[in-house]
Amino acid sequence: MSLTDQDEALISAALEGSARAWERLVRRYEGRVYNFALRMTGNETEALDLMQEVFLGVYRNLQRFRGDSQFTTWLFRIAHNKAVDMNRRKYLLTPLASLGAAEQTEDEVLEQLHDDTQEQNPLALLDAEQRNAGVMKLLNRLSWDQRLVVELKVFQSCTFEEIAEMQDISANTAKTRFYTAMKLLKTQMEQTHVV
Repeated sequence: MSLTDQDEALISAALEGSARAWERLVRRYEGRVYNFALRMTGNETEALDLMQEVFLGVYRNLQRFRGDSQFTTWLFRIAHNKAVDMNRRKYLLTPLASLGAAEQTEDEVLEQLHDDTQEQNPLALLDAEQRNAGVMKLLNRLSWDQRLVVELKVFQSCTFEEIAEMQDISANTAKTRFYTAMKLLKTQMEQTHVV
């Protein structure tokens, strides 16, 4: 049974009231949604809040999923919308004097990072966390639109067409944002020696 078939079976069961199917669906995607949220917010607490909003949105709208696209595309469309909403609310609630002054310290970013997928020795883990912290700082220097396109393309493996559909832009605009962001990241990485 393919991943898509498994998703469809879980969705059908969840729509029929199966709490176990809903839980399995959430567990299947919670890591990816959390990582998306963490990269979008740069803050563990906000990432958890965003993840909760995403799954609440999925739960409330599951009956609207028509299967025209993959479930992951639909899920990350909701995640995208919730992230944009959260960013908008955050911007509206931020006093103008503090804009740009809310950079996290390196220690705060390192505390947020963890590696669930590999068991490594402490030195290798520290090295990976330091590299990840550097990449997170570089990503946070991108505009919101650029960071979102990089997140969807690189970390969520979306096509430019899927990104375009999620953001209501053309595929060419998605490509332009992505390649511009990658060029900026490359330049910044060369300047800061983050690899």
